[in-house]
This record gives sequence, structure tokens and C-alpha cells, in this order.
Amino acid sequence: MYNLKEGILIIALLFQVCLTVAQEDKIKLADSLSAVGKQKNAIQLLEDIQPKTDNIYLKLAKNQRAEGLTEEALQSYAKVLAKNPDRVLTAIDYGELLIETGRLVKADSLFNDLIVKYPDNANFRYRMGLIKEKQHDKMAEYFYYRAIALDSTHQAAIYKIVKTQLKRKQFSNAIELSNLGLDTNPNNVSLLSVLGQAYSASSQYEKAIPVYEKLLSLGQESAFIYDRLGFAYYRTDDLAKAAENFKSSLDIEDRNSATHYNLGKIYNQMGDLKKAEQHLLMSILIKKQPVDAEFLSLGLNYKDQKDYKKAMEYFELALEENPDNERALLERAIAADAYFKNKRSVLSYYHKYLDKYETIGNEQMIAMAEYRISELKKEIHLAE
Repeated sequence: MYNLKEGILIIALLFQVCLTVAQEDKIKLADSLSAVGKQKNAIQLLEDIQPKTDNIYLKLAKNQRAEGLTEEALQSYAKVLAKNPDRVLTAIDYGELLIETGRLVKADSLFNDLIVKYPDNANFRYRMGLIKEKQHDKMAEYFYYRAIALDSTHQAAIYKIVKTQLKRKQFSNAIELSNLGLDTNPNNVSLLSVLGQAYSASSQYEKAIPVYEKLLSLGQESAFIYDRLGFAYYRTDDLAKAAENFKSSLDIEDRNSATHYNLGKIYNQMGDLKKAEQHLLMSILIKKQPVDAEFLSLGLNYKDQKDYKKAMEYFELALEENPDNERALLERAIAADAYFKNKRSVLSYYHKYLDKYETIGNEQMIAMAEYRISELKKEIHLAE
């Protein structure tokens, strides 16, 4: 005999099954939409699902975060944690979003609780370091060191400490710790970059070169890397490779005054005076600060071309930019010596140099000026 209560129960179960199937279809569709970057459509589907499980809220949070709806994402995470405060992975995601959005007090409290519960977790110490750093709290460094103490291979914490050591010019510590991190991950471009900078800053250019070359091989092409590599080759007297890398830098950023200046100096030393002139002039055109060093280099370039008149013009410009440029003052006298026939006029240029630098200048430059003054006086005396 047909039982009405049983019939109602069966209908209710069937309805629930249909509802569950419909929800699963919506979830699958939402996942598919999310996978192809249509987070907005995925959110609409997920919001229609009732009642919402923790899984639905977490999917919502993921899509809301990707769509830039940070307030909504935070609310979705908070709803899950309100019912299940021990969900560690959810707490981490929530905490990271709090840090990203500047809710540092809440983030501090959350990760402090996690540290209490899991004192041996290096990642929680690292994230607390990030919070303290954003709060300009000196305790940040302590938490980064604690992260490394708990996990000596923690790449992100190592990078943070190495950057600080590089800034403080503690180059040996920066090099040692960078290499420790690279033992675990040899292709960590952040650590390779600071290692190269530490080698360069401590004048270990032979060691810096392979580090910068590796960065380039890993696809890290930038004007910064090419400039650093070019300068390292320059310091190891490989002028051809130095020029090659500085040119590569200019291919990326052609308005860098320092790169043009370095390339101009290198071409000058290589004897390509026309190219040297081109890059030194470009350096001056670009630079917006005092350019006495560039004018001096251009003057030396024209002196090497035996164009002493033009050399003097640029030495004068260098002195206008910086009246205390000792080298420019002496080089002006040397150029005048080669250009003017009137020895008494030439003598006055050397005296102007000695008047200023006889007691405070470079010993070799002073000796050169004194010797030439002595010779000129003899030449003037003989001519009379």
C-alpha cells in the first residue's frame, strides 16, 4: 500500500539529489570559467549557490582576489575561519591578503597566533618579518634571521637579509649568505643579482662576471645587468667585451648618461676617438647634473686627436662646471702648452694650476707642472 510519508521523503531526497547535481555542475562550470580567466562569471555562479560550504567560500575568495575584489575576498576568508579557525592554509591565504591590502595590525595578530601554535614554522616567521618591514619596525630583521635559523634554505628570507647586508656594505656576509641560498637554488635570479652586486662593490670583478653572465643566460636582460657586466669587464681590462655590454645596455635604454660616458671612455682607450667623442657628447646632452668629468674626458679625447684648441675649450667648460677639478686645470695648461707659441702665456696656465694646488694637489701632477715651468723659463731665457 502506498505510504504518503514515504512518498514525500522520496520526493525530498530526489529534489536534494537534483539540487546537489545542479550545484556540482555550477561548481565545475565556475572552475572552467576561472581557468580561462573569466573570474567575474565564475563569481556570479558561485554566489548563486545556496547554502555555501567552506569550499564554495574558498573558491569565491580565490576568484574575488584574482578579480581585484579584495574586500569581498577578505570577507569570504573570514567566514570560513569563523567556523573553522584551525584551517591553517586558509589562515595563511587570509593573512597574505591582509598584508597586501595594508591591514597590518590584523595580519600581525594572525601570524603571531600561528607562530605560537607552530613555533618551528619558518614561513610564519618570514611573513611576520614582512609585516614588521612594512611597519618600519626594526624587528623585521630579527624575524628574517629566525626564519633562516629554522630553515637555512629559506630563499625569500635569505634574500631579505642579503639586501640589508649589501646596503650596509657588509659585502663578505652578503656573499656568503647569497651562496648559501644558491646552493639550494642555483637559478634564484634575485640572489644572483645581489651576489653580483656584492662582488662588484667589493672589487671582485672576476667573480662578478660569471654571475652577471648567468643572469643573462636565464633571460634577465636589462640595462642594469649589461651596465654592471660592462663595468666588470672594464675593470678586468677586457675593453672589447666592456664596450659590447655597454652597447647592449644602450639598446635597451639609450638615454642613460652614465652608460654613454663609460662607453666614451672605453672607445677613447681603444683609440676609436670619433666614437668616443660621439658618446661623451651624448652623455653631456643627457645629463642634468654637473658634467665636469664628461667635459674633462671630451677634452682628453680632443687632446689625443691633437686638436688642442678644442681640448682647451672643453677643459674650460669642465672648470666652469667644477672650478675644483684639479685634473682639468692641469690638462688645460698642457693643451695650452701644445697650442700656443707664446711661452709666457703658457707659463701663466701652469702658474694658475700651482697657485691653487701647490700645497694640496696630487704630487705627480704638481711635479709635472713644476718641471714644465722650469723648462719653459729656460726656453724663454734662451729666446731672449
